[in-house]
Amino acid sequence: MGIDLFVDPGSFLAASPELLDPNFARAVVLICQHTSAGAYGLVLNRPSEFCARDVLPAHEFLRSSGLRAFVGGPVGLETLQILHRVPELIGGGEPITDDLWLGGDLDDVGRLARDDPERAAANVRLFLGYSGWGEGQLETELASCSWLPAPASAQRAFEVDAPNLWRDVVRALGPEYRALADEPPDPNYN
Repeated sequence: MGIDLFVDPGSFLAASPELLDPNFARAVVLICQHTSAGAYGLVLNRPSEFCARDVLPAHEFLRSSGLRAFVGGPVGLETLQILHRVPELIGGGEPITDDLWLGGDLDDVGRLARDDPERAAANVRLFLGYSGWGEGQLETELASCSWLPAPASAQRAFEVDAPNLWRDVVRALGPEYRALADEPPDPNYN
């Protein structure tokens, strides 16, 4: 069985244990777009030390928000990405799948965070930066088995347990991946 070198939007990429780039070691990336011109995604399991109020202190609604910001990848760290699953409350945005949207109105995010912080925390993620691949780059990395494609899961995209997301996604690939998921990140940990 060959590896599909095209990854549908909404799919996950789990970094293989051999991928040692510190930006992506044990990362789970949500693919937002993949075309012949390149690919774009967000690392789901890298919470930053910042909250929305740290990133946007002047924003009327977000300056009191505890909504956590994640590091979406090493590209464009000065940009803010919004991932959500509440299109009825957050105007705008582009659908990635039937139940995931990218982008939206920041004021709507702020109002949701202010009025219903639990719902916002469970359904909205803010990302600083993103992960990007140029033409043919992701296909080359997939062919070299740097990434393990995994099925889409809106629920997993918003899991609170970021440190264990990589292990959970790899284990869900099937029994043949369980040993891989249980390997320590560094053999010296044994």
